[in-house]
Amino acid sequence: MVYLKPSTMKPILLAILLIPFITLAQVKEDAREKSKLETFSEKSGKIIQKTFIDIGKVKELKVEVLVFEDLTDNSKISGLRLEAGVYSTLGSSTKTAFLDKDEIDGLLKSLSYFKEKVFPSSPENYTEVTFSSRSGFSAGVFQDNKKKWSLVLKLEKYDSRSSVYLKDTDIDDLIRLIEKAKEN
Repeated sequence: MVYLKPSTMKPILLAILLIPFITLAQVKEDAREKSKLETFSEKSGKIIQKTFIDIGKVKELKVEVLVFEDLTDNSKISGLRLEAGVYSTLGSSTKTAFLDKDEIDGLLKSLSYFKEKVFPSSPENYTEVTFSSRSGFSAGVFQDNKKKWSLVLKLEKYDSRSSVYLKDTDIDDLIRLIEKAKEN
């Protein structure tokens, strides 16, 4: 029988206890549904051309149209790409979200609903209203401590550092840019 010193048992025990959590985190990442854009761009054995059409910015949020073209069979797909730089004590990184063409109308309807129905309201209890895309992007509104509505765009579902906070006064600019992107 092998006997371990208490000082060597702690790291081994810790590693054994962490395995289920690491596995669960991997399952969550694998379970995320991909957008049609992401699926198209991951085709193997194909020559994929990516074209980024700059639409504009609202605060730190960059709005683009992303077009993928398979040069082997001339098929194309396009959608909305949202990007923001995130800064923290660990450094900076870029977070992105993709919305398929068929999801853009839903996002626009949600933003208009936030503007016309939610922002003028004053519920008694804490309230959130959210739109979600198939790839994990979400746009939602919530009330802060002063009962003022805020708009938050979460670019990556499982990354708390991917949130972009906008004021209710920024929603018109965001709607305008997304409508412009839809035209492209």
